[in-house]
Amino acid sequence: MDHSLSSPLSKLPPPLSLSETSSILYSRYSLRPLSNFPNLNFKPRTSIRKPLLLRHIQPVRAQNPDQTINDGFVLEDVPHLTTFLPDLPSYPNPLQRSQAYAIVKETFVRPEDVVAEKIVVQKNSPRGVHFRRAGPRERVYFKSEEVRACIVTCGGLCPGINTVIREIVCGLNYMYGVDNILGIEGGYRGFYSKNTMQLTPKVVNDIHKRGGTFLQTSRGGHDTSKIVDNIHDRGINQVYIIGGDGTQKGAAAIYKEVAKRGLQVAVAGIPKTIDNDIAVIDKSFGFDTAVEEAQRAINAAHVEVESVENGVGIVKLMGRYSGFIAMFATLASRDVDCCLIPESPFYLEGQGGLFEFIGQRLKENGHMVIVLAEGAGQEFVSQSMHPVDEKDASGNRLLLDVGLWLTQKIKDHFTNDRTMAINLKYIDPTYMIRAIPSNASDNIYCTLLAQSAVHGAMAGYTGFTVGPVNSRHAYIPISRVTETQNVVKVTDRMWARLLASTNQPSFLRNEEMEKA
Repeated sequence: MDHSLSSPLSKLPPPLSLSETSSILYSRYSLRPLSNFPNLNFKPRTSIRKPLLLRHIQPVRAQNPDQTINDGFVLEDVPHLTTFLPDLPSYPNPLQRSQAYAIVKETFVRPEDVVAEKIVVQKNSPRGVHFRRAGPRERVYFKSEEVRACIVTCGGLCPGINTVIREIVCGLNYMYGVDNILGIEGGYRGFYSKNTMQLTPKVVNDIHKRGGTFLQTSRGGHDTSKIVDNIHDRGINQVYIIGGDGTQKGAAAIYKEVAKRGLQVAVAGIPKTIDNDIAVIDKSFGFDTAVEEAQRAINAAHVEVESVENGVGIVKLMGRYSGFIAMFATLASRDVDCCLIPESPFYLEGQGGLFEFIGQRLKENGHMVIVLAEGAGQEFVSQSMHPVDEKDASGNRLLLDVGLWLTQKIKDHFTNDRTMAINLKYIDPTYMIRAIPSNASDNIYCTLLAQSAVHGAMAGYTGFTVGPVNSRHAYIPISRVTETQNVVKVTDRMWARLLASTNQPSFLRNEEMEKA
């Protein structure tokens, strides 16, 4: 019997030769028109409204020879100094002579290396958005002896800020031989109203062991024109800005003004927020430390309520608009019975409400712990208290204290109900959590962020922020991380894992689930 006549393999096209394979891979994946030549007059994309498709789309050999795949490749590129200074010279990267990098097989990131925003895709689906991979480049656009860098920290505190400061200083000095590094004291307004300090590896040697920020911080105070005037007057040509959403918007404004004036100044942002609500990146630094420290407060609440009859413990954690700290702390603890976050509405009275759930859990276990994000239930609090339509210096709306409100509501309900007496304990560890030094995991993460920012600035990139995308560090346009906030999706599996772990109700009615 001739098997070749009936085998489905006989219907496949002949295998590709090595040269054909190379041709297809080159045409499908090469980014040379965008990345090998930074002096080209190329305007980087800052949005995904009009996808930038690769010029060549080749068919892929599959069981169906007529089937093709639309690449849908989008490169969200970051600005380069040569965009507005086309004649800027480049120099060999000093890392070629570095002892640390002498053992690395591939010292420099290839120009065509990118990081995919989404790694879970379906067959024949577009490849989607990609970002330029972070890391050292073969050519730099600053001479080490001519670099005058500055570092500024803005906004609220977060574990790991000092580690980032330390590693920027050490990275510039040890890797690139930069000696002239300034610390801007007191946030953005420090550019024109405060003194600066000279930063060296010796000065910052042990600051990572402390909480807070070595350079001090403030909210607001951003005057773009004054800041850029000061940058120019001081001869600063690299600016490293550590801060959250508002701070990064300020960094974008500084970059635009620098580009408008045609100054050779690289502006690099390191995103910071303890709430982990920065878009695009996997997580913000300090978040792991915050979740770990929150365990101490949750454990204290659990010990308290377990030691009394019908004990109810409430732990309020940070989370203005995003409940990531509360969610992850709950998942890590295993002692939490209910987690309330801003993204998931809840209600107190009636069937399926929080009061009913508390009563059921107390009958089952004799005690319970509730973790509450500070932004949860604000619509209820505003109905009971006089809402204050005020904002802080960073433009954040001032929240009412949901912790005290919920504590009083639970007390009143069970006092009036008279069927069950409860012992209620309230713990608010907010400032204890954000004021501590970063843990080992965050220290490593902060080092990667700082070094990636240094490599990017030395390579001439500007107007960018840095962070991990699917565990690979990338350079991201600042506009991408400030255009929206990352929030917990209550229809995703992570929130379902929490509901399964705590066995709490979702508090979502059918119509709310359809909108979620």
